[in-house]
Amino acid sequence: MEYEGLKLEKKESIAVLTMNRPERLNALTPKIGYVVLPKVLQDIQEDDDIRVLIITGAGKGFCAGADVNELPVVTSSFTRHDQLRSLGNAVQTLYDLEKPVIAAVNGAATGAGISIALLSDIRIASENARFGFVFIHRGLLPDCGATYIAPRLLGYSKSFELMYSGDLIDAKEAERIGLVNKVVPHEKLMDEAIALARKFVNKPPLALAQTKRAIHKGILNNLEEQLYFETYAQNFLFSTEDFQEGVNSFFEKREPQWKGR
Repeated sequence: MEYEGLKLEKKESIAVLTMNRPERLNALTPKIGYVVLPKVLQDIQEDDDIRVLIITGAGKGFCAGADVNELPVVTSSFTRHDQLRSLGNAVQTLYDLEKPVIAAVNGAATGAGISIALLSDIRIASENARFGFVFIHRGLLPDCGATYIAPRLLGYSKSFELMYSGDLIDAKEAERIGLVNKVVPHEKLMDEAIALARKFVNKPPLALAQTKRAIHKGILNNLEEQLYFETYAQNFLFSTEDFQEGVNSFFEKREPQWKGR
Protein backbone atom coordinates (compact mmCIF):
# COMPACT_ATOMS: atom_id res chain seq x y z
CA MET A 1 0.00 0.00 0.00
CA GLU A 2 1.45 3.35 -1.04
CA TYR A 3 1.17 6.54 1.00
CA GLU A 4 2.87 9.87 0.41
CA GLY A 5 6.51 9.19 1.24
CA LEU A 6 5.75 5.81 2.84
CA LYS A 7 5.11 2.26 1.66
CA LEU A 8 3.43 -0.44 3.75
CA GLU A 9 3.69 -4.13 2.85
CA LYS A 10 2.12 -7.01 4.79
CA LYS A 11 3.04 -10.69 4.60
CA GLU A 12 2.82 -13.57 7.09
CA SER A 13 1.56 -11.21 9.83
CA ILE A 14 4.65 -9.02 9.39
CA ALA A 15 4.30 -5.42 8.24
CA VAL A 16 7.22 -3.65 6.61
CA LEU A 17 6.93 0.14 6.71
CA THR A 18 9.41 1.71 4.30
CA MET A 19 10.21 5.41 4.36
CA ASN A 20 10.11 6.01 0.65
CA ARG A 21 11.81 9.20 -0.52
CA PRO A 22 15.17 7.74 -1.55
CA GLU A 23 16.11 10.83 -3.56
CA ARG A 24 16.07 12.78 -0.26
CA LEU A 25 17.51 9.99 1.92
CA ASN A 26 13.93 9.53 3.15
CA ALA A 27 13.83 12.90 4.86
CA LEU A 28 10.37 13.65 6.25
CA THR A 29 8.22 16.48 5.00
CA PRO A 30 5.84 18.13 7.47
CA LYS A 31 2.89 16.36 5.83
CA ILE A 32 4.54 12.93 6.16
CA GLY A 33 5.63 13.48 9.75
CA TYR A 34 2.54 15.26 11.03
CA VAL A 35 -0.29 13.71 9.00
CA VAL A 36 0.61 10.55 7.07
CA LEU A 37 2.84 8.75 9.59
CA PRO A 38 0.42 9.05 12.55
CA LYS A 39 -2.41 7.64 10.41
CA VAL A 40 -0.33 4.73 9.13
CA LEU A 41 0.83 3.83 12.64
CA GLN A 42 -2.74 3.95 13.95
CA ASP A 43 -3.86 1.69 11.11
CA ILE A 44 -1.08 -0.78 12.01
CA GLN A 45 -2.15 -0.73 15.65
CA GLU A 46 -5.75 -1.50 14.73
CA ASP A 47 -4.89 -4.28 12.25
CA ASP A 48 -5.07 -7.54 14.20
CA ASP A 49 -3.49 -9.42 11.30
CA ILE A 50 -0.23 -7.54 11.90
CA ARG A 51 1.82 -9.11 14.69
CA VAL A 52 5.22 -7.43 14.11
CA LEU A 53 6.33 -4.17 12.46
CA ILE A 54 9.65 -3.63 10.67
CA ILE A 55 10.65 -0.05 9.82
CA THR A 56 13.28 0.58 7.16
CA GLY A 57 14.24 3.04 4.44
CA ALA A 58 14.34 2.92 0.64
CA GLY A 59 17.63 3.36 -1.18
CA LYS A 60 20.82 4.40 0.62
CA GLY A 61 19.33 6.07 3.67
CA PHE A 62 17.17 5.06 6.63
CA CYS A 63 15.88 8.58 7.36
CA ALA A 64 17.75 11.87 7.25
CA GLY A 65 15.29 13.54 9.62
CA ALA A 66 13.26 16.55 8.60
CA ASP A 67 13.63 17.69 5.00
CA VAL A 68 15.58 20.96 5.32
CA ASN A 69 13.95 22.25 2.13
CA GLU A 70 10.59 22.08 3.90
CA LEU A 71 11.62 23.79 7.15
CA PRO A 72 10.80 27.33 5.94
CA VAL A 73 7.17 26.18 5.60
CA VAL A 74 6.95 26.14 9.40
CA THR A 75 6.48 29.85 10.05
CA SER A 76 4.07 31.05 12.74
CA SER A 77 4.36 29.90 16.36
CA PHE A 78 0.77 28.60 16.17
CA THR A 79 1.65 26.46 13.17
CA ARG A 80 4.78 25.16 14.88
CA HIS A 81 2.87 24.29 18.04
CA ASP A 82 0.11 22.52 16.14
CA GLN A 83 2.53 20.56 13.98
CA LEU A 84 4.79 19.54 16.85
CA ARG A 85 1.76 18.32 18.77
CA SER A 86 0.79 16.19 15.76
CA LEU A 87 4.33 14.83 15.58
CA GLY A 88 4.12 14.07 19.28
CA ASN A 89 1.06 11.93 18.57
CA ALA A 90 3.06 9.91 16.03
CA VAL A 91 5.92 9.47 18.50
CA GLN A 92 3.57 8.30 21.26
CA THR A 93 1.74 5.93 18.90
CA LEU A 94 5.00 4.32 17.75
CA TYR A 95 6.37 4.06 21.30
CA ASP A 96 3.12 2.55 22.61
CA LEU A 97 2.45 0.26 19.64
CA GLU A 98 1.26 -3.02 21.16
CA LYS A 99 3.39 -5.08 18.79
CA PRO A 100 7.14 -5.65 18.51
CA VAL A 101 8.84 -3.00 16.39
CA ILE A 102 12.15 -3.70 14.66
CA ALA A 103 14.17 -0.95 12.99
CA ALA A 104 16.17 -2.31 10.05
CA VAL A 105 18.60 0.58 9.65
CA ASN A 106 19.95 0.41 6.13
CA GLY A 107 21.84 3.71 5.96
CA ALA A 108 22.03 7.15 7.54
CA ALA A 109 19.73 7.63 10.54
CA THR A 110 20.03 11.26 11.54
CA GLY A 111 17.80 13.83 13.17
CA ALA A 112 14.29 12.43 13.46
CA GLY A 113 15.63 9.30 11.76
CA ILE A 114 17.71 8.33 14.78
CA SER A 115 14.69 9.11 16.96
CA ILE A 116 12.54 6.68 14.94
CA ALA A 117 15.23 4.03 15.41
CA LEU A 118 15.31 4.70 19.16
CA LEU A 119 11.52 4.46 19.40
CA SER A 120 11.71 0.95 17.94
CA ASP A 121 12.08 -1.95 20.35
CA ILE A 122 15.03 -3.57 18.58
CA ARG A 123 17.52 -2.11 16.10
CA ILE A 124 19.40 -4.15 13.48
CA ALA A 125 21.90 -2.16 11.44
CA SER A 126 23.51 -2.66 8.07
CA GLU A 127 27.26 -2.16 7.94
CA ASN A 128 26.40 0.94 5.90
CA ALA A 129 24.37 2.53 8.70
CA ARG A 130 25.37 5.81 10.28
CA PHE A 131 23.79 7.53 13.27
CA GLY A 132 23.81 11.14 14.43
CA PHE A 133 21.90 13.62 16.58
CA VAL A 134 22.52 16.38 14.04
CA PHE A 135 19.87 18.76 15.41
CA ILE A 136 22.61 20.93 16.99
CA HIS A 137 23.86 21.85 13.51
CA ARG A 138 20.51 23.55 12.81
CA GLY A 139 20.30 25.31 16.18
CA LEU A 140 17.78 22.79 17.53
CA LEU A 141 17.61 20.17 20.25
CA PRO A 142 16.94 16.46 19.62
CA ASP A 143 13.22 15.74 19.53
CA CYS A 144 10.74 12.95 18.77
CA GLY A 145 11.52 11.44 22.15
CA ALA A 146 15.30 11.23 21.64
CA THR A 147 16.11 13.08 24.87
CA TYR A 148 13.85 10.64 26.76
CA ILE A 149 15.11 7.36 25.30
CA ALA A 150 18.79 7.98 24.55
CA PRO A 151 19.92 8.67 28.16
CA ARG A 152 18.12 5.53 29.33
CA LEU A 153 19.68 3.46 26.56
CA LEU A 154 23.15 4.99 26.29
CA GLY A 155 23.64 6.73 29.63
CA TYR A 156 23.85 10.44 30.34
CA SER A 157 27.49 11.11 29.42
CA LYS A 158 27.34 9.42 26.02
CA SER A 159 24.03 11.12 25.25
CA PHE A 160 25.49 14.52 26.11
CA GLU A 161 28.53 13.81 23.94
CA LEU A 162 26.56 12.75 20.89
CA MET A 163 23.87 15.43 21.21
CA TYR A 164 26.27 18.30 21.97
CA SER A 165 28.61 17.39 19.11
CA GLY A 166 26.16 16.19 16.47
CA ASP A 167 28.87 13.78 15.34
CA LEU A 168 28.07 10.80 13.15
CA ILE A 169 29.01 7.32 14.39
CA ASP A 170 29.22 4.17 12.30
CA ALA A 171 27.32 0.93 12.80
CA LYS A 172 30.08 -0.82 14.77
CA GLU A 173 30.37 2.05 17.23
CA ALA A 174 26.58 2.13 17.54
CA GLU A 175 26.67 -1.57 18.41
CA ARG A 176 29.51 -1.05 20.91
CA ILE A 177 27.62 1.61 22.87
CA GLY A 178 24.33 -0.31 22.78
CA LEU A 179 22.46 1.88 20.31
CA VAL A 180 21.86 -1.11 18.04
CA ASN A 181 21.42 -4.77 18.90
CA LYS A 182 23.26 -6.22 15.93
CA VAL A 183 25.22 -5.24 12.82
CA VAL A 184 24.91 -7.41 9.71
CA PRO A 185 26.16 -7.27 6.10
CA HIS A 186 24.09 -4.80 4.12
CA GLU A 187 22.70 -7.41 1.74
CA LYS A 188 21.46 -9.54 4.66
CA LEU A 189 19.74 -6.76 6.60
CA MET A 190 16.13 -7.48 5.67
CA ASP A 191 16.62 -11.24 5.85
CA GLU A 192 17.85 -10.84 9.44
CA ALA A 193 15.02 -8.48 10.34
CA ILE A 194 12.36 -10.77 8.87
CA ALA A 195 13.87 -13.85 10.55
CA LEU A 196 13.67 -12.06 13.90
CA ALA A 197 10.13 -10.86 13.16
CA ARG A 198 9.06 -14.44 12.44
CA LYS A 199 10.24 -15.47 15.91
CA PHE A 200 7.96 -12.84 17.42
CA VAL A 201 5.02 -13.75 15.16
CA ASN A 202 5.12 -17.19 16.80
CA LYS A 203 4.80 -15.73 20.31
CA PRO A 204 1.52 -14.87 22.12
CA PRO A 205 0.60 -11.30 21.10
CA LEU A 206 -1.12 -10.34 24.36
CA ALA A 207 1.91 -11.43 26.38
CA LEU A 208 4.19 -9.48 24.02
CA ALA A 209 2.05 -6.37 24.46
CA GLN A 210 2.07 -6.62 28.25
CA THR A 211 5.81 -7.28 28.29
CA LYS A 212 6.35 -4.11 26.26
CA ARG A 213 4.16 -2.11 28.64
CA ALA A 214 5.99 -3.54 31.63
CA ILE A 215 9.42 -2.61 30.28
CA HIS A 216 8.25 0.92 29.47
CA LYS A 217 6.74 1.37 32.93
CA GLY A 218 9.81 -0.13 34.58
CA ILE A 219 11.88 2.74 33.22
CA LEU A 220 10.00 5.14 35.52
CA ASN A 221 8.47 3.04 38.31
CA ASN A 222 10.10 2.16 41.59
CA LEU A 223 10.15 -1.52 42.50
CA GLU A 224 6.91 -1.41 44.48
CA GLU A 225 5.04 0.31 41.65
CA GLN A 226 6.48 -2.12 39.13
CA LEU A 227 5.40 -5.13 41.20
CA TYR A 228 1.86 -3.75 41.28
CA PHE A 229 1.87 -3.43 37.49
CA GLU A 230 3.32 -6.91 37.01
CA THR A 231 0.59 -8.32 39.25
CA TYR A 232 -2.11 -6.50 37.29
CA ALA A 233 -0.72 -7.56 33.91
CA GLN A 234 -0.14 -11.16 34.97
CA ASN A 235 -3.67 -11.48 36.33
CA PHE A 236 -4.98 -10.19 33.02
CA LEU A 237 -2.90 -12.74 31.11
CA PHE A 238 -4.05 -15.57 33.40
CA SER A 239 -7.59 -14.82 32.20
CA THR A 240 -6.80 -15.15 28.48
CA GLU A 241 -7.39 -18.01 26.09
CA ASP A 242 -3.74 -17.79 25.10
CA PHE A 243 -2.64 -18.67 28.63
CA GLN A 244 -4.88 -21.72 28.63
CA GLU A 245 -3.55 -22.66 25.20
CA GLY A 246 0.00 -22.34 26.52
CA VAL A 247 -0.77 -24.75 29.35
CA ASN A 248 -2.71 -27.19 27.16
CA SER A 249 -0.05 -27.28 24.45
CA PHE A 250 2.61 -28.03 27.08
CA PHE A 251 0.74 -31.04 28.44
CA GLU A 252 -0.27 -32.20 24.95
CA LYS A 253 3.32 -31.86 23.70
CA ARG A 254 2.45 -29.73 20.66
CA GLU A 255 3.14 -26.26 19.35
CA PRO A 256 0.70 -23.65 20.74
CA GLN A 257 -1.74 -21.85 18.45
CA TRP A 258 -1.95 -18.30 19.72
CA LYS A 259 -5.19 -16.41 19.07
CA GLY A 260 -4.46 -13.08 20.72
CA ARG A 261 -7.41 -13.35 23.05
